[in-house]
Amino acid sequence: MFFLIGSFQLFSQSIPIEFIQIKDSLLRTAPKTYTAIHKLLRPHRNDTILMQYFADEAAEQGYLAGQSYALNELGRRFRNLTQYNRALALHRRALEVAKEADNLEFKVSSYNNLGVVNRRTSSLRAAMEYNQKALELANSVENPSIGLKRSINVSLNCIGNLYQSLQQYDEAIYYFKESMKLEAELGNKLGLAINYQNLGECLEEQDKLDLAMENYQTSLSLNNEINNNFGRVICRTSIAQVHVKQDRPKVALKLLEEVRPLANELADSFLISPIQVTAGWAQMILGRYADAEENILNGLSLAKESNNPEIELHALFLISDLYENKGDFERALRYNKQAELLQENIMNESTVRYVNEVIYRYDYEQKNNKIEVLEKQNEITNLKLRQNQIVLLIGGIVLALMAGIFYILYRQFQLKNEKKVLTLEQDMLRSQMNPHFLFNSLNSIKLYIINNEQKNAVHYLNKFSKLVRKILEASSVKEIALADELETVELYMNIEDIRFSNEINFQVIIDEGIDPHLVKIPSLILQPFLENALWHGLSSKKGEKKIVLHVSEPQSGSIQISIADNGIGRAAAEKIKEGKVLQRKSVGIDITKERLSNFAKEYRNPYSLNIIDLFDEEWNATGTKVILVIPTI
Repeated sequence: MFFLIGSFQLFSQSIPIEFIQIKDSLLRTAPKTYTAIHKLLRPHRNDTILMQYFADEAAEQGYLAGQSYALNELGRRFRNLTQYNRALALHRRALEVAKEADNLEFKVSSYNNLGVVNRRTSSLRAAMEYNQKALELANSVENPSIGLKRSINVSLNCIGNLYQSLQQYDEAIYYFKESMKLEAELGNKLGLAINYQNLGECLEEQDKLDLAMENYQTSLSLNNEINNNFGRVICRTSIAQVHVKQDRPKVALKLLEEVRPLANELADSFLISPIQVTAGWAQMILGRYADAEENILNGLSLAKESNNPEIELHALFLISDLYENKGDFERALRYNKQAELLQENIMNESTVRYVNEVIYRYDYEQKNNKIEVLEKQNEITNLKLRQNQIVLLIGGIVLALMAGIFYILYRQFQLKNEKKVLTLEQDMLRSQMNPHFLFNSLNSIKLYIINNEQKNAVHYLNKFSKLVRKILEASSVKEIALADELETVELYMNIEDIRFSNEINFQVIIDEGIDPHLVKIPSLILQPFLENALWHGLSSKKGEKKIVLHVSEPQSGSIQISIADNGIGRAAAEKIKEGKVLQRKSVGIDITKERLSNFAKEYRNPYSLNIIDLFDEEWNATGTKVILVIPTI
């Protein structure tokens, strides 16, 4: 008993007198809004001892709003220290206290905090449920307080982050911009800095590096204004990563060395791991493989420790590429498999579908709520004007019914189009990953293994896994850079060339003045034409087998891609096909035409596709040429 009293007295003596005065003032006045409490406790919210002391005092005095605030701030602090289990427990307790107090502001704040922690740990389903619940509660108030407005901004930002995690960048950008509008109204520079950073990350993933850099610089400026070291580290790390992508690794390394001491001072693995991974990336580009290996592996370890799966995934792909560059194909393959497994866990189809269903359900409920409000207002108005405005009432009902019918018809049209696009994308993926190609490729790998050709097997398997990874990545987006598409088809042709006993001479020619990184085309659009050239044009040909892919710009606003082979020609190929018992039906070209048609709807210029038979001077078939013109404006 004497020991407990002594410990309490010692703990009380360690609390500054000014904080005790703040505590007494809050317990006496007992404000119930987030803004009023935050105004006094904000300077001390990162001090876990003071927050725990205030939470205990508030609980003892029955001051539930203050207790919920302190518990949430404790959870936020432990979250930033990557102690996620402690953070979750504190936010759950804060939610229970807020429910007991029936305090809407702190219920919304607790739900948002739970969403952030679950997103940090890649629990996307739970995160979406918590943030969606917070947004629903906050929007249920007709005239929200400043605290609720801030919570609405947090919810919008969190939902944007979830879309960003799902690589749906256009949707994420929409939510970040919506959050920014409200943050600007409130004059919240921290919220603006966070949203500018998030916008930069989305633009960077879309290869809009200059725009991404502008947003990172704006975020850094705002963080400097409010003296936010946490934000400074994140912004400078992102800026360094853009420098690496723009082939300025030395500039990136200098910037990372400047920011590393500040990150170490904050002692946050969540901040340190991306610095080390980005530094290793830059060193790998400069050929400093030993330093790169050390930094990437250390960053990978810290990312696992801080449960940061996105950085962990990036580090796994980088270390796989590093070992491949060093000729250590076994380790390269091992890390590549780990990366693909992690990517599958993060981006599994059921999670994506579930989150999209939650978003759609929320939008649907919001529309229904608005319709119900409008119906009630209309009913009140009709009761007042019924005697002398019968005609107006009938007209209003007719208009409402027509609007409802038009809305239903329009929605059905939208859903039909969305279903058509989704079916096309699924058919496209099936055509890329057809069973014949997979079966033959795996048989080739098996043959290498049986013949004990370990190096060839690893080399072939590494190329095959890279191709499958790029096809799966490209299938999740509507359009990609021409450079990425060319890299994918080169991998495909390398694999097919091995199966053709290295007889295929495949060339890619890009005219001067064309930057393939800036040209956008539909994803996975070229492979069906190359497959047709291989299996219908060259498979039955004797002697030299050649395919030339030529990229040109015949006029402003469009790009022309031609694929020419020196095969047997379409007429001879059709005769061979008719003589086969089992005929292989090719649907890739038809799917490609429909996808090109949908893609061209968003541009001023149409697409065109022509297939030309090539002949020599004596009108003997010398091959086939596909000419594809894709709009860029």
